[in-house]
Amino acid sequence: MASGYRLSCTIPGHELDVRGLACGLFPEGSFVSVSRDRTVRLWAPSSPHRGFVEMHCMLGHSGFVSSVCIIPASDNYPRGLIATGGNDHNICVFTLDNPKPLYVLKGHKNTVCSLSSGKFGTLLSGSWDTTAKVWLSDKCMMTLQGHTAAVWAVKILPEQGLMLTGSADKTVKLWKAGRCERTYTGHEDCVRGLAILNETEFLSCSNDASIRRWKISGECLQVCFGHTNYIYSISVFPDSKDFVTTGEDRSLRIWRGGECTQTVRFPAQSVWCCCILENGDIVVGASDGMIRVFTESVERRASPQELKAFEEELSTATIDPKTGDLGDINMEELPGKEHLDDPGTREGQTRLIKVEGKVEAYQWSSSDRKWVKIGDVVGSSGATQQTSGKVLFEGKEYDYVFTIDVNESGPSYKLPYNITDDPWLVAYNFLQKNDLNPMFLDQVAKFIIDNAKGQTVGPTDTEFSDPFTGSGRYIPGGSSGPMSGADPFTGAGRYIPGSGADPVPLGGSDPFTGKNAYQSTTAAVNIYFPKKEAVTFDQANPAQILGKLKELNGTVPEEQKLAEEDLILLEKLLSITCKLFVENPTAPQLETLWKAAHWPEDIVFPALDILRLSIRHPIVNENLCSDKATGQFSSYLIKYLNPQGKPANQLLALRILCNCFAWQPGQKLMMLYRDQILSQAIELKSSGNKNIHIALATLALNYAICLHQDNDIEGKAQCLSVVSTAIEMVQDLEAAFRLLVALGTLISDDVNAIQLAKSLGIDSQIKKYAAVSEPAKISECCILVLNLL
Repeated sequence: MASGYRLSCTIPGHELDVRGLACGLFPEGSFVSVSRDRTVRLWAPSSPHRGFVEMHCMLGHSGFVSSVCIIPASDNYPRGLIATGGNDHNICVFTLDNPKPLYVLKGHKNTVCSLSSGKFGTLLSGSWDTTAKVWLSDKCMMTLQGHTAAVWAVKILPEQGLMLTGSADKTVKLWKAGRCERTYTGHEDCVRGLAILNETEFLSCSNDASIRRWKISGECLQVCFGHTNYIYSISVFPDSKDFVTTGEDRSLRIWRGGECTQTVRFPAQSVWCCCILENGDIVVGASDGMIRVFTESVERRASPQELKAFEEELSTATIDPKTGDLGDINMEELPGKEHLDDPGTREGQTRLIKVEGKVEAYQWSSSDRKWVKIGDVVGSSGATQQTSGKVLFEGKEYDYVFTIDVNESGPSYKLPYNITDDPWLVAYNFLQKNDLNPMFLDQVAKFIIDNAKGQTVGPTDTEFSDPFTGSGRYIPGGSSGPMSGADPFTGAGRYIPGSGADPVPLGGSDPFTGKNAYQSTTAAVNIYFPKKEAVTFDQANPAQILGKLKELNGTVPEEQKLAEEDLILLEKLLSITCKLFVENPTAPQLETLWKAAHWPEDIVFPALDILRLSIRHPIVNENLCSDKATGQFSSYLIKYLNPQGKPANQLLALRILCNCFAWQPGQKLMMLYRDQILSQAIELKSSGNKNIHIALATLALNYAICLHQDNDIEGKAQCLSVVSTAIEMVQDLEAAFRLLVALGTLISDDVNAIQLAKSLGIDSQIKKYAAVSEPAKISECCILVLNLL
């Protein structure tokens, strides 16, 4: 083995920037590349030692392709699938034997810039629309919302149900079963790449030119510096903690033990992506449209002629000092060629020398013990601007971000611009957005045209192309420097697991353990799920409830006090709703109940209890639950699900919500506000009150019953997330039993729901219940669920 990585081969084929790479499953040693030229290409080894041949070219995107990953092999697709994301907002999924997509996933509202696959066919996508989405086959299962800017990087962790997202908001977030569990802060600019080291550690790289090593528990273990500009991608060597990175400083860097041990320079400014093959070779894609493979193996090394050609290509490249890669340059102070007589002190060290009025850049190669020319520095007349090769504005990349001063006394405005944009249209939109006088149109458009001429870097136009924005790369010279900040895109409207929302109340006794309880039987016969009828809380002592109401009525503010006739109306209402519904409640009775339900929070609980019992009556259910337009009733209940609220109110609100499912109007209202209700209800998971846990589990069960009937996969995904979260928190066996029945009901007769439950790791969460001996219904139900999974 030779020391250090050397070029193995250069692979032409793409016409524009290569933006993503992934190791292939078939054939062995293959990889997939995606490009700004809108193509997806599969490359297979052309000989045992080196070289690759294009095996397959796929087309499906209407715009630039910016991300790729491999979906593991399954029974249906033993060679796996290829998933690609593009700036057409779509994800295309390809088989290996068809140039057209098997299916297209639609749902993101902006560029899909990152993809990661997990077990059981799950796919995680990140987008400029600030969201990540979890997909199973051709369906979106859940949307992860919490970032305030573009989601540039995503990874599914080895432990089922855990996912990571990295964003332009400078944070990394950990998600479990669709809910944000932790936020990692420390990076000072956009997080661009993520890599998994093992089950407890991961790496992130950023536009701040640093790499961070994290523990899943939240601790930052190490920060690595070496790059001088944005870091775009990071890949880990198989079965190792060593890794490689690529970036905007024209380099690939190899890291061993947390130190940069080798720097490989490129004749292209943007080194976008990399992946590491099983044999340890590194595949790299860059802005010149070339794919290059580097190896430590002497057998796979390029011929001396090819190595010399690569060095010559590198030496003739032009480097613009304004990218900041070489630091501040003062032409007058630079030494001559004699400066290269002294050996370098570390791998990748750069030296600038002055030769016949020109500035040349050299890099020290430790393996070859010599200085290698990496290019001529253009425009080096004392420039000190420390801009990066891309300009970031509101989470998106632009060629330029101009500062526009409309008048001396007013504020300045930022105008982002890409060189393929129409300057007049950009100027018009800029004036509209900032509410400026249209008379400035000619002036602003002329400013853009005059300042966007710029200078080009490198030998070909293809080096300047940015597949993310559909435009050319940033050309240093006209910008006011990089801007990073919040991403204005909104990705609203889909289910957002874990986000705060309104909860719904539930009620009284336990139908599972009451007279209609399940009878224990052999586990071979499934009497537990799918459950068809809603579970309600029915037990009550009307005399006690009324007595408490009368007692507290004396403490209520005068304007909320109930008159004697009001108390008689409520007594009659209780009597009607606790019997066999032979009588119908009257409008005055319901008005009085609604008045009592608005008592102060610390004394409202007897009124909530009457509401719990009354909502089971079809007339009351229809009266209160058909108010879908304003959502007044659901909002009223949701406010009591606040984790900081009174436990008695939380419990009764959950029970009222459960009892709403007794009749169709209530079911419709509950399904209409499912997002808000479940998202807020699960916030009560940390309560130490077992009755709250039983009520929460019953709410999940009643939703599972409706979702099983409707076969709503996205609703099932949210409910599965709630079950997965709750099952880890509950201690009470009755609560656990109801969650198991909910789980069984959700996944019955639904292959997609089974796959999603597996991907969330629910099977490993519930295994402990298979060993519960008493009550027997728990182990029996658990075993039946596990058989499905």
